[in-house]
Amino acid sequence: MSEPLLAAVDCGTNSVRLLVSRLVDGRLVEVDRRLHLTRLGQGVDATGRFHPEALARTLDAMADFGAELDELGVSHRRVVATSAARDAANSSEFFDGARARLGVDAEIIPGEEEARLSYAGAVGALPDVAQPVLVMDIGGGSTELVLGSDGQVRHAISLDVGSVRVRERFLHSDPPTAEEVAAATAHIDALLDASGIDFATVATWVGVGGTVTSLSALAQELPTYDRARVHGSVVTHGELDELGQRLLVMPVAAVAQLPTMVPGRADVICCGALIARRVASHIAPELTVSEADILDGMVLGLVRSTQL
Repeated sequence: MSEPLLAAVDCGTNSVRLLVSRLVDGRLVEVDRRLHLTRLGQGVDATGRFHPEALARTLDAMADFGAELDELGVSHRRVVATSAARDAANSSEFFDGARARLGVDAEIIPGEEEARLSYAGAVGALPDVAQPVLVMDIGGGSTELVLGSDGQVRHAISLDVGSVRVRERFLHSDPPTAEEVAAATAHIDALLDASGIDFATVATWVGVGGTVTSLSALAQELPTYDRARVHGSVVTHGELDELGQRLLVMPVAAVAQLPTMVPGRADVICCGALIARRVASHIAPELTVSEADILDGMVLGLVRSTQL
Protein backbone atom coordinates (compact mmCIF):
# COMPACT_ATOMS: atom_id res chain seq x y z
CA MET A 1 0.00 0.00 0.00
CA SER A 2 1.44 3.38 -1.04
CA GLU A 3 1.93 6.11 1.51
CA PRO A 4 -1.16 8.36 1.75
CA LEU A 5 -1.22 11.92 0.42
CA LEU A 6 -2.89 14.72 2.38
CA ALA A 7 -3.75 18.21 1.18
CA ALA A 8 -4.64 21.44 2.93
CA VAL A 9 -5.99 24.58 1.25
CA ASP A 10 -6.14 27.88 3.11
CA CYS A 11 -8.28 30.57 1.50
CA GLY A 12 -7.49 33.90 3.13
CA THR A 13 -8.27 37.53 2.45
CA ASN A 14 -5.22 38.09 0.25
CA SER A 15 -4.03 34.65 -0.86
CA VAL A 16 -5.08 31.08 -1.56
CA ARG A 17 -2.45 28.49 -0.60
CA LEU A 18 -1.98 24.76 -1.00
CA LEU A 19 0.16 22.21 0.85
CA VAL A 20 0.37 18.57 -0.21
CA SER A 21 2.25 16.18 2.08
CA ARG A 22 2.91 12.45 2.09
CA LEU A 23 2.92 10.39 5.27
CA VAL A 24 6.06 8.24 5.17
CA ASP A 25 6.87 6.00 8.15
CA GLY A 26 4.88 8.25 10.45
CA ARG A 27 6.61 11.42 9.17
CA LEU A 28 5.11 14.10 6.93
CA VAL A 29 7.13 14.88 3.80
CA GLU A 30 6.22 17.93 1.71
CA VAL A 31 5.25 17.11 -1.88
CA ASP A 32 3.99 20.46 -3.16
CA ARG A 33 3.36 23.95 -1.80
CA ARG A 34 1.96 26.74 -3.93
CA LEU A 35 0.25 30.12 -3.62
CA HIS A 36 -1.95 32.45 -5.66
CA LEU A 37 -2.47 36.07 -4.59
CA THR A 38 -6.14 36.60 -5.43
CA ARG A 39 -7.27 39.35 -2.99
CA LEU A 40 -10.58 37.64 -2.22
CA GLY A 41 -11.20 40.25 0.46
CA GLN A 42 -11.18 43.13 -2.05
CA GLY A 43 -13.83 45.58 -0.85
CA VAL A 44 -15.47 43.15 1.60
CA ASP A 45 -14.78 45.43 4.57
CA ALA A 46 -16.73 48.25 2.87
CA THR A 47 -19.46 46.36 0.98
CA GLY A 48 -19.91 43.14 2.95
CA ARG A 49 -19.82 41.17 -0.33
CA PHE A 50 -17.25 39.41 -2.50
CA HIS A 51 -16.32 41.44 -5.58
CA PRO A 52 -17.12 39.37 -8.71
CA GLU A 53 -13.57 39.74 -10.08
CA ALA A 54 -12.02 38.75 -6.75
CA LEU A 55 -14.27 35.71 -6.53
CA ALA A 56 -13.37 34.70 -10.09
CA ARG A 57 -9.64 35.01 -9.37
CA THR A 58 -10.00 32.85 -6.28
CA LEU A 59 -12.03 30.14 -7.98
CA ASP A 60 -9.50 30.04 -10.82
CA ALA A 61 -6.78 29.41 -8.23
CA MET A 62 -8.86 26.63 -6.69
CA ALA A 63 -9.30 25.07 -10.12
CA ASP A 64 -5.51 24.97 -10.44
CA PHE A 65 -5.23 23.32 -7.03
CA GLY A 66 -8.01 20.85 -7.77
CA ALA A 67 -6.39 19.72 -11.01
CA GLU A 68 -3.12 19.12 -9.14
CA LEU A 69 -4.82 17.15 -6.37
CA ASP A 70 -6.71 15.00 -8.87
CA GLU A 71 -3.53 14.30 -10.84
CA LEU A 72 -1.67 13.29 -7.68
CA GLY A 73 -4.60 11.20 -6.45
CA VAL A 74 -4.99 13.01 -3.12
CA SER A 75 -7.93 11.54 -1.21
CA HIS A 76 -7.55 13.29 2.16
CA ARG A 77 -8.34 17.00 1.72
CA ARG A 78 -9.33 19.91 3.92
CA VAL A 79 -10.23 23.44 2.79
CA VAL A 80 -10.64 26.32 5.21
CA ALA A 81 -11.77 29.87 4.60
CA THR A 82 -10.89 32.63 6.99
CA SER A 83 -11.61 36.30 7.47
CA ALA A 84 -13.07 37.34 4.10
CA ALA A 85 -15.48 34.39 3.95
CA ARG A 86 -16.63 35.11 7.51
CA ASP A 87 -17.62 38.63 6.46
CA ALA A 88 -19.18 38.23 2.99
CA ALA A 89 -22.95 38.13 2.49
CA ASN A 90 -22.68 36.28 -0.85
CA SER A 91 -20.48 33.51 0.52
CA SER A 92 -22.66 30.78 -1.02
CA GLU A 93 -21.13 31.55 -4.43
CA PHE A 94 -17.72 30.94 -2.92
CA PHE A 95 -18.70 27.67 -1.25
CA ASP A 96 -20.44 26.24 -4.32
CA GLY A 97 -17.44 27.12 -6.48
CA ALA A 98 -14.92 25.73 -4.01
CA ARG A 99 -16.69 22.37 -3.77
CA ALA A 100 -16.97 22.08 -7.54
CA ARG A 101 -13.22 22.66 -7.96
CA LEU A 102 -11.75 20.92 -4.92
CA GLY A 103 -14.23 18.11 -4.27
CA VAL A 104 -14.81 18.90 -0.59
CA ASP A 105 -16.75 21.49 1.36
CA ALA A 106 -14.83 24.57 2.46
CA GLU A 107 -15.16 25.35 6.15
CA ILE A 108 -15.38 28.80 7.69
CA ILE A 109 -13.28 28.31 10.78
CA PRO A 110 -13.41 30.60 13.82
CA GLY A 111 -10.45 32.88 14.28
CA GLU A 112 -9.50 31.03 17.45
CA GLU A 113 -9.20 27.72 15.55
CA GLU A 114 -7.21 29.50 12.85
CA ALA A 115 -4.82 30.66 15.55
CA ARG A 116 -4.48 27.18 17.05
CA LEU A 117 -3.74 25.61 13.66
CA SER A 118 -1.08 28.25 12.98
CA TYR A 119 0.41 27.56 16.39
CA ALA A 120 0.56 23.80 15.80
CA GLY A 121 2.25 24.24 12.43
CA ALA A 122 4.74 26.88 13.53
CA VAL A 123 5.81 25.29 16.81
CA GLY A 124 6.10 21.85 15.23
CA ALA A 125 8.72 23.22 12.84
CA LEU A 126 10.72 25.09 15.51
CA PRO A 127 11.56 22.60 18.26
CA ASP A 128 13.43 23.45 21.45
CA VAL A 129 12.43 27.12 21.62
CA ALA A 130 12.01 28.87 24.97
CA GLN A 131 8.52 28.73 26.48
CA PRO A 132 5.96 30.35 26.47
CA VAL A 133 5.65 30.93 22.71
CA LEU A 134 3.53 33.61 21.03
CA VAL A 135 2.64 32.77 17.42
CA MET A 136 1.52 35.67 15.23
CA ASP A 137 -0.11 35.31 11.80
CA ILE A 138 -0.80 38.62 10.04
CA GLY A 139 -3.36 37.91 7.34
CA GLY A 140 -5.19 40.18 4.96
CA GLY A 141 -8.32 40.60 7.07
CA SER A 142 -7.29 39.52 10.54
CA THR A 143 -4.29 38.88 12.76
CA GLU A 144 -4.15 35.72 14.85
CA LEU A 145 -2.27 35.67 18.14
CA VAL A 146 -1.88 32.47 20.14
CA LEU A 147 0.10 32.03 23.32
CA GLY A 148 1.06 28.58 24.51
CA SER A 149 3.58 26.49 26.43
CA ASP A 150 4.92 23.02 25.65
CA GLY A 151 2.41 22.52 22.86
CA GLN A 152 -0.61 23.54 24.93
CA VAL A 153 -2.53 26.67 23.92
CA ARG A 154 -3.17 29.06 26.81
CA HIS A 155 -4.86 31.93 24.99
CA ALA A 156 -5.84 32.45 21.35
CA ILE A 157 -7.53 35.39 19.69
CA SER A 158 -8.29 36.65 16.20
CA LEU A 159 -8.03 40.43 15.92
CA ASP A 160 -10.14 42.18 13.29
CA VAL A 161 -7.13 43.83 11.71
CA GLY A 162 -5.02 42.66 8.77
CA SER A 163 -2.93 44.14 5.98
CA VAL A 164 -5.75 44.49 3.44
CA ARG A 165 -8.22 45.73 6.04
CA VAL A 166 -5.78 48.38 7.31
CA ARG A 167 -5.08 49.56 3.76
CA GLU A 168 -8.76 49.85 2.84
CA ARG A 169 -9.90 51.35 6.12
CA PHE A 170 -7.07 53.75 6.99
CA LEU A 171 -4.26 54.14 4.45
CA HIS A 172 -6.00 55.70 1.46
CA SER A 173 -3.08 57.75 0.13
CA ASP A 174 -0.07 56.53 -1.84
CA PRO A 175 2.13 56.76 0.12
CA PRO A 176 0.04 57.06 3.32
CA THR A 177 -0.06 60.38 5.16
CA ALA A 178 1.21 60.76 8.72
CA GLU A 179 -2.38 61.27 9.89
CA GLU A 180 -3.52 58.03 8.25
CA VAL A 181 -0.65 56.09 9.81
CA ALA A 182 -1.42 57.59 13.23
CA ALA A 183 -5.08 56.58 12.98
CA ALA A 184 -4.15 53.03 11.95
CA THR A 185 -1.58 52.80 14.76
CA ALA A 186 -4.11 53.87 17.38
CA HIS A 187 -6.61 51.30 16.11
CA ILE A 188 -4.05 48.46 16.15
CA ASP A 189 -2.80 49.40 19.62
CA ALA A 190 -6.32 49.46 21.02
CA LEU A 191 -6.95 45.94 19.73
CA LEU A 192 -3.64 44.65 21.10
CA ASP A 193 -4.29 46.23 24.50
CA ALA A 194 -7.69 44.53 24.67
CA SER A 195 -6.47 41.18 23.31
CA GLY A 196 -5.99 39.47 26.67
CA ILE A 197 -2.50 38.32 25.64
CA ASP A 198 0.01 38.60 28.48
CA PHE A 199 2.84 39.94 26.32
CA ALA A 200 5.19 40.28 29.30
CA THR A 201 5.35 36.48 29.74
CA VAL A 202 6.43 35.69 26.17
CA ALA A 203 9.84 34.03 25.86
CA THR A 204 9.73 33.31 22.09
CA TRP A 205 7.87 35.31 19.44
CA VAL A 206 7.19 33.42 16.20
CA GLY A 207 5.71 34.92 13.05
CA VAL A 208 4.12 32.93 10.20
CA GLY A 209 2.46 33.77 6.90
CA GLY A 210 3.31 35.78 3.81
CA THR A 211 3.62 39.16 5.51
CA VAL A 212 6.23 37.98 8.00
CA THR A 213 8.19 35.88 5.51
CA SER A 214 8.24 38.84 3.10
CA LEU A 215 9.54 41.13 5.85
CA SER A 216 12.30 38.64 6.64
CA ALA A 217 13.36 38.48 2.98
CA LEU A 218 13.45 42.28 2.83
CA ALA A 219 15.38 42.57 6.10
CA GLN A 220 17.97 40.10 4.78
CA GLU A 221 18.08 41.94 1.42
CA LEU A 222 17.70 38.65 -0.43
CA PRO A 223 18.04 39.04 -4.20
CA THR A 224 15.50 36.24 -4.72
CA TYR A 225 13.20 34.56 -2.24
CA ASP A 226 14.97 31.72 -0.43
CA ARG A 227 12.71 29.62 1.77
CA ALA A 228 15.65 27.96 3.54
CA ARG A 229 17.12 31.33 4.55
CA VAL A 230 13.77 32.70 5.68
CA HIS A 231 12.77 29.76 7.89
CA GLY A 232 14.23 30.20 11.36
CA SER A 233 15.54 33.68 10.60
CA VAL A 234 15.30 36.44 13.21
CA VAL A 235 14.04 39.96 12.50
CA THR A 236 15.03 42.41 15.22
CA HIS A 237 12.85 45.18 16.60
CA GLY A 238 15.21 47.68 14.99
CA GLU A 239 14.82 46.02 11.59
CA LEU A 240 11.02 46.02 11.94
CA ASP A 241 11.09 49.73 12.77
CA GLU A 242 13.36 50.51 9.82
CA LEU A 243 11.30 48.43 7.41
CA GLY A 244 8.03 49.91 8.61
CA GLN A 245 9.27 53.47 8.31
CA ARG A 246 10.72 52.85 4.84
CA LEU A 247 7.71 51.01 3.41
CA LEU A 248 5.18 53.52 4.75
CA VAL A 249 6.78 56.39 2.81
CA MET A 250 7.30 54.51 -0.45
CA PRO A 251 4.78 54.63 -3.33
CA VAL A 252 3.31 51.24 -4.16
CA ALA A 253 5.01 51.28 -7.56
CA ALA A 254 8.40 51.57 -5.85
CA VAL A 255 7.60 48.81 -3.33
CA ALA A 256 6.67 46.51 -6.22
CA GLN A 257 10.22 46.87 -7.57
CA LEU A 258 11.88 45.60 -4.39
CA PRO A 259 13.60 42.21 -4.72
CA THR A 260 11.38 39.29 -3.58
CA MET A 261 8.24 41.50 -3.57
CA VAL A 262 5.32 40.06 -5.50
CA PRO A 263 2.88 42.61 -7.01
CA GLY A 264 -0.14 41.26 -5.16
CA ARG A 265 1.48 42.11 -1.83
CA ALA A 266 3.16 45.40 -2.75
CA ASP A 267 0.27 47.67 -1.77
CA VAL A 268 -0.34 46.04 1.64
CA ILE A 269 3.09 45.02 2.92
CA CYS A 270 3.48 48.41 4.62
CA CYS A 271 0.29 47.68 6.58
CA GLY A 272 1.57 44.28 7.64
CA ALA A 273 4.86 45.87 8.70
CA LEU A 274 2.92 48.39 10.78
CA ILE A 275 1.00 45.62 12.57
CA ALA A 276 4.25 43.74 13.26
CA ARG A 277 5.87 46.91 14.62
CA ARG A 278 2.99 47.48 17.01
CA VAL A 279 3.17 43.90 18.31
CA ALA A 280 6.94 44.39 18.73
CA SER A 281 6.27 47.45 20.88
CA HIS A 282 4.40 45.20 23.32
CA ILE A 283 6.94 42.40 23.50
CA ALA A 284 10.58 41.79 24.48
CA PRO A 285 11.82 38.88 22.25
CA GLU A 286 12.85 39.43 18.64
CA LEU A 287 10.71 37.96 15.85
CA THR A 288 11.60 34.40 14.75
CA VAL A 289 10.16 33.51 11.34
CA SER A 290 8.64 30.13 10.53
CA GLU A 291 7.77 28.93 7.03
CA ALA A 292 5.43 26.37 8.62
CA ASP A 293 2.00 27.75 9.44
CA ILE A 294 -1.72 26.99 9.34
CA LEU A 295 -1.34 24.66 6.34
CA ASP A 296 1.08 22.46 8.28
CA GLY A 297 -1.28 22.50 11.27
CA MET A 298 -4.16 21.44 9.02
CA VAL A 299 -2.20 18.50 7.59
CA LEU A 300 -1.25 17.38 11.10
CA GLY A 301 -4.94 17.53 11.99
CA LEU A 302 -5.83 15.39 8.94
CA VAL A 303 -3.39 12.72 10.09
CA ARG A 304 -5.07 12.59 13.49
CA SER A 305 -8.66 12.79 12.26
CA THR A 306 -8.23 10.08 9.60
CA GLN A 307 -6.21 7.85 11.96
CA LEU A 308 -3.47 7.29 9.37
